[in-house]
Order: sequence, then structure tokens, then C-alpha cells
Amino acid sequence: MNSPSSPATPATPASPAAVSGPAFSQLPLSEAMQANLQTLGYVAMTPIQAASLPLALAGKDLIAQAKTGSGKTVAFGLPLLTSLNPRRFAVQALVLCPTRELADQVTTEIRRLARAEDNIKVVTLCGGSPIRPQLASLEHGAHIIVGTPGRVLDHLARETLNLEALQTLVLDEADRMLDMGFADDIAQVVAQAPKQRQTLLFSATYPEGVDKLARRFMREPQEVKLAERHDTSRIRQRFYEVKEAERLHAVGLLLDHFRPASTIAFCNTKQQCRDLVEVLQAQGIVALELHGDLDQRDRDQVLVRFANGSCSVLVATDVAARGLDIAQLEAVINVDITPDVEVHTHRVGRTGRAGESGWAFSLASMDEMGRVGRIDEMQGRASEWHRLNELTPSTEREPLRPPRVTLQILGGRKEKIRPGDVLGALTKDLGFEGAKVGKINVNEFSTYVAVDRDIADKALRGLQGGKVKGKSVKVRAL
Repeated sequence: MNSPSSPATPATPASPAAVSGPAFSQLPLSEAMQANLQTLGYVAMTPIQAASLPLALAGKDLIAQAKTGSGKTVAFGLPLLTSLNPRRFAVQALVLCPTRELADQVTTEIRRLARAEDNIKVVTLCGGSPIRPQLASLEHGAHIIVGTPGRVLDHLARETLNLEALQTLVLDEADRMLDMGFADDIAQVVAQAPKQRQTLLFSATYPEGVDKLARRFMREPQEVKLAERHDTSRIRQRFYEVKEAERLHAVGLLLDHFRPASTIAFCNTKQQCRDLVEVLQAQGIVALELHGDLDQRDRDQVLVRFANGSCSVLVATDVAARGLDIAQLEAVINVDITPDVEVHTHRVGRTGRAGESGWAFSLASMDEMGRVGRIDEMQGRASEWHRLNELTPSTEREPLRPPRVTLQILGGRKEKIRPGDVLGALTKDLGFEGAKVGKINVNEFSTYVAVDRDIADKALRGLQGGKVKGKSVKVRAL
């Protein structure tokens, strides 16, 4: 890709110790917790942690504006663990999240933080997952629940979940939960929680709806608002003026000219997403759509394929893409200019992370120039404009293709399949190099493995004719 400096290796999040901020050792935490933080590499606090932890640990209700990747899980995870009584086997903390993906991330991080105490049980309750295993987990008791509002409400209605002992309620990505229509569900969940509790609300933006939510459920909350900063020196932004009829075609020109390995194209509407995917697929580009009309299974599959390098372009609405943290994203394309300047900042800030470089392209019609003006005002500089005729289509190269292909194995955790079983089948049994095998995702009923494009057909035939964990399996290429 013609980028300021092409990434050579996958980007990884900066180590917590690399952040230069106040030390965690300054906080009033137990010796066991301090030792665990050291073991996990948490030495210095991120800005949101430094601003919110002293208040939250003092028992205050808190409204904190923080984006995904800022360290907010630690900012609410430490306070809820600190107030927890491990010997009391009852639900003492509840974290509500907008999606299953985010709930899984939060659960993983809280479990890491909870290593300081023995036998802290964290249970995840999300829609899109079978309810029976959740019922079994709840029967055995839990200290902390992490879940989506609808499924948590379902368990409350079934009386399989009791919040009488709740001490800490966390609303994570509150703005996105409201965007997804969870306001009534949240209200019904909160109605069953004790009035005497601590409430911690985290939100990437602070629209009027979040303010109303806070006033309704919180007691004299303290506010922590940090301006979002991206290392814009690593992100090259370009604007292109387009007529409405050429907007979708222009996306193809950008992709063909710059050849990014991974791109998120943001659209303001679901219909625009569908139209763009149709255009790109007709050009031979592997593009997938991500919006609110997808069911959980399709959404999971799209995210797996984009994250493992077998999809070149993810075409998404802002609401659907919130909470995603894709490493080594080389480009962002604003297919439409968003009316919200803050949303534009979020979009652009998804590339150029963790020391890597990235492109941010924006397509603007004459009708959208007012929105561009507000972006210029927010950034404190004029946008850099280029002409579409600078984008030279390639006649010699094949269409932009992702480096990998995803193979789906029908069988997952239910069949006790583990990533090592799949890797062994491909390398030990079939003789492929380990370097040719990418990410392996094991879900409840399916397993996804990314393989290099040049071995995809052989790997597919090999797995279809071979065995995984001693059993024949059905496999298909996505």
C-alpha cells in the first residue's frame, strides 16, 4: 500500500507499563491487588484511569467519557472488585454492555484483575448465546454478572437472577446501548437493583440521551470528561469532492489506487452499506457489511473474517462498528460525511494506532461542505483536498484480495474442539507450515480458521478428508 510507512507486523496494543501517568501504587488497593497489577504489567495509569479511579474507589457515582481502548475496563473493574465480599456468594456487581463481543472482552479483563482474590466467579449473560449453560452457571452462584440488557432482563423475569445484594452497577458504552434501543431494558433492570448502590457510567460520547439516563439513575455523579486525542501525525487525511452518483464508484477507485490490506468504510445508513457492498463485490473485492439488521451469528462471522485477514473491506454503520478494536487497520473511508464531528474523530482514529501509519479518506458532496467546515473548525486546520482523477485505476493487477481465506468447521466448544486441535490437523496431519495458518476462533457450534490464500483449496480438501480431534468434520470455505 502507498502509505506513509507500511506496517510490517500486526499492531498490538501498547503495554500498560508504557503509559506515562500516575502509578497504580498510589491507589488505596490491597497488597494482593497491587501485586496482581504488577504481574499483569499495569504500572502507570492511563488518563481515564487516573481521573476516575480515585473517585470511584471513594464510592462516588461516576460519569466518565472514554472510548474503547482507553483502559476503561480497569477504571470500573478495580472499584467493583474492591467493594466485593468474596465470601458472600451473591451477585454484588453488574456490568451492562451493548454487545456480546464487548461483554466477552470485559469478562476476560475482570477475571484477570480478580486473580488477586480466590474464587471470584464472573458469569457472562448475553443474547445470541444458548440460555441453558447460563442457567447452569447461575445455579452455581456468581459474584459478578457481565451481560447485555435484554438477556439480563430475561434472567430477571425468569427469576434466575437476583440483584438484591448488588453494590455496583456499571453501564459500559451507555451511548451505544441507547443507540441500539436499550433504554427501556436498562430502566427495567435498574428498577430491580437496590437504590443504595454505586453506579458507574462510561460513554464514548455524551449526547442528551446519556445525560437523561444519568439524571434518572445516579446520585450526585462526579463527571470525568477527557478530550479524545489521536496521534494525527500518523494519520494522513484526504478529502475528495464527489457528485452523489459517483460516490460508491469513488470508493472502488480509492481501494484500487492505494491497495490497503484492511479498510473500514463508514456509511451513514444501512442501505448505503448494502449498496456499497454490492458495488465492491461486483468488482471482485471481498467486502462484507456490518449493521444493525444482521443477526448475531452473521455478525460474529463477519467480525471473525475481517479480524483474521480474509476480508479486505468492512462496510459499516457507526453504531454497528462501535466497540471494535481491529489491529493494523490501514485505512478508513468516510463514504458519507457524518453530521457529528465527534463521530468523525472516532472514525478517523481507528487507523494509525499503536505506532502504525494509516490513511483516512473522506468523500464529500457539495451538500456536505457545511459538515466539512465543522470538522475543519474542530481540527483547527483546513482539510487537504484532492481530485478523483488523481486516482489511477490499475489495469495490470488483479482486484484487491485479502491475504487469507476463512474455513468454517461445523463443530466448536460443544464438541470440545480447541485451537490446538485444528492447528495440529493442519500442520502435523496435513503438513502445512504453521506460518500459513492464521487466527483460529472456536465458537459454541463452529470453528473458524484463517489460512493463506495459496493453500486454501488444499487445506479445505485435506480437512474434509481428514479428522479433527479424531473425528471427521464438515468444512466449507467462506
